[in-house]
Amino acid sequence: MSIRDASAACVFGRPRRPNPPPDRRIAVLKLQGWRALGAGLIAGALAALAMPPLFWLPLAVVGFVLLVWLWADAPTARIAALRAWFWGIGHFTVGSYWMVEAFFVPPADFALLGPPAVLGLAMVLGAFPAAAAWTTRILVQRWPHLGGHYRRLILLAVAWTVTEWLRGHIFTGFPWNPLAHVWAFATPLLQGASLVGVYGLGTLTFMILASPAAGWRASLASLAVVGLAGVAGQQAMESSAPATAGPVVRIVQPNVPQAEKWQPDSRARELQKLIDLSRRDGFERVTAVIWPETAIPFIVQPGSLGLPMLATAAPPGGYLLAGAARSGPDVKEGVWNSLLAIDSAGAVVATYDKVHLVPFGEYIPFHKEWPPLGGLIGRGSFERGESFTTLTVPGLPGFSPLICYEALFPGEVTGPGARPAWLLNITNDAWFGVSSGPYQHLVSARLRSIEEGLPTIRAANTGVSAVIDAYGRILASLEMEHEGVIDHVLPQPRTETPYARWHDWTLLMLLTILVSCVFLVGQERKTSVRNLTANSKS
Repeated sequence: MSIRDASAACVFGRPRRPNPPPDRRIAVLKLQGWRALGAGLIAGALAALAMPPLFWLPLAVVGFVLLVWLWADAPTARIAALRAWFWGIGHFTVGSYWMVEAFFVPPADFALLGPPAVLGLAMVLGAFPAAAAWTTRILVQRWPHLGGHYRRLILLAVAWTVTEWLRGHIFTGFPWNPLAHVWAFATPLLQGASLVGVYGLGTLTFMILASPAAGWRASLASLAVVGLAGVAGQQAMESSAPATAGPVVRIVQPNVPQAEKWQPDSRARELQKLIDLSRRDGFERVTAVIWPETAIPFIVQPGSLGLPMLATAAPPGGYLLAGAARSGPDVKEGVWNSLLAIDSAGAVVATYDKVHLVPFGEYIPFHKEWPPLGGLIGRGSFERGESFTTLTVPGLPGFSPLICYEALFPGEVTGPGARPAWLLNITNDAWFGVSSGPYQHLVSARLRSIEEGLPTIRAANTGVSAVIDAYGRILASLEMEHEGVIDHVLPQPRTETPYARWHDWTLLMLLTILVSCVFLVGQERKTSVRNLTANSKS
């Protein structure tokens, strides 16, 4: 077997014939200067249209193939990085446009900052694909024997994954729309996240989407991989039986417009609406009523006069699990974004304070060192909670609360100690209207269920509220801007998944295997070339 055949066998498991020279593959894209940057900008924007809720997957293939071609045709590593940066600007601008909605919520004091804020964020996030492009180009220049079509595709996929992982961790992290989310239209294709997490699934996704850049054989192999993954995922899902008995939860979706929340003249009306929804028919059969993030329209303090009224929303012998801003006796000492478990006597029996706050949304970095900064979000910063935890209350299996943004972070949704039986995600996505943002947020919650092998109960103020099983399937939901309730038996957890047990160590194992494959085959090729050269000289 030739060295090229060995390379193909290492990646796809079968030999192949040599590909045409690289120049032929990118002859259609001999763009330079601003034209190449513009092509990158458009390609990144096209790729973003494959994200929820559109799922225009063919455009992702176009976008990633163009990214690889632009990278391969760049004369230097710096230019390769610049082109990938423009690709990232297009990608993250389209993928994050929904943030503009929050700036126009009345009183909209900072409305004019919305578009430049989104563009500025996209320019920052674009640095991550740029770093991946620069790193891989340097590696290929340093070791030219790594430059074959398959090998460079794997290197790019690995570098993409490393930078995507970094995007989810540095500066508190922003893991919004990781690449693997493009498969959320087909739940069986998401099941690989139970093994290697959403980042590892993104590694394989990059290679699949960009495979046409490596030739038609790679494309066919990628289609086969997608088919096999779908079949395997479907079989795994069919092995589970739906829960028919157990605690029943009621999710309340009040659909309160963001402009009306916390208005003094509407607080009593909002609270009564929540209670009326909670006490609909079947109330006495429910174990827990669940309200969204900051649903309680006042700051809850020890001995709050409103607690007896909240108690009427707790079912007999059960609990109201409600999102609230809470404080100690003195509000000046700090306010937390919290989940409260309130029993039918009005006692707060368990509390969770949000740990992963949204930068510039829920807190301003360095606001304590420079207090005027706190005014940028209108009402100062929330305090950070101590740690993730498993809450336990009589009558309910232990659960891990996740407030809004916290559902984005793979491997960071449970605390130390006993494994919870389910995840509770409360959120208020009313800030973002009927945009792509709430739908993308929902996909993040589905991926956490798959990774952890735990069902998720999701209560959202304006939608999408949902019951999600341990395989990421939506068993029941309320759409955007609908008022109502969902009553559902709490789904059962799966056996602990490999990712739940080892977290990103499984991702590291995957990347190590891929990199080893590239370098070992590349070294074999280099040795063979040296031997051929020596033989020809002799």
